[in-house]
Amino acid sequence: MKTDIILAGVGGQGILSIAAVLGSAALSNHLYMKQAETHGMSQRGGDVQSFMRISDRPIHSDLIAKDSADLILSVEPMEALRYLPYLRSGGYVVTNATPLVNIPNYPDLPTLMATLDALPHRIVLDADKIAEAAAGNSRAGNLVMLGAASPFIDIPFEYLAEGIRTIFNRKGENVVAMNLKALQAGREFAQHQQSVSY
Repeated sequence: MKTDIILAGVGGQGILSIAAVLGSAALSNHLYMKQAETHGMSQRGGDVQSFMRISDRPIHSDLIAKDSADLILSVEPMEALRYLPYLRSGGYVVTNATPLVNIPNYPDLPTLMATLDALPHRIVLDADKIAEAAAGNSRAGNLVMLGAASPFIDIPFEYLAEGIRTIFNRKGENVVAMNLKALQAGREFAQHQQSVSY
């Protein structure tokens, strides 16, 4: 078992929280994990990415080679496209549809969406809207994204939920409950999309 994941987004969108939950879930499941992060400047909306490699065997490098990522999980649609050269044939892109326009020459949104829609294996969702409806707070959109990616990650879903409890416990039960609802809503969206696609 091996899952190589690229987490992508813009500073302040919760990429590092996703990575922390995933890491906790992997370790609880007695898996090996390596992670490499690049932090942009969140005040300026810089890009943030994290390579996460999870396996049931020892991992020798924390970097993911081009054409070998199993999953790109992006909380911003343009950032999903940035890492497409890393995606293996048959790999999945799971991305938020809501853009964070942080540069003057941000791509035309219809063209960006058409590019995403042309990908053979993708889940595109409005994570902010789903988070607001399911958890009462659009800031839980990053956990909606993790839930939507969960069918493509070789970790039992209950371990991801436990990872949320571990990481957010210090913030109180209300925050934990909100994030668990967001996680579940994202998973249900992805499962529904898969059933419609096949």
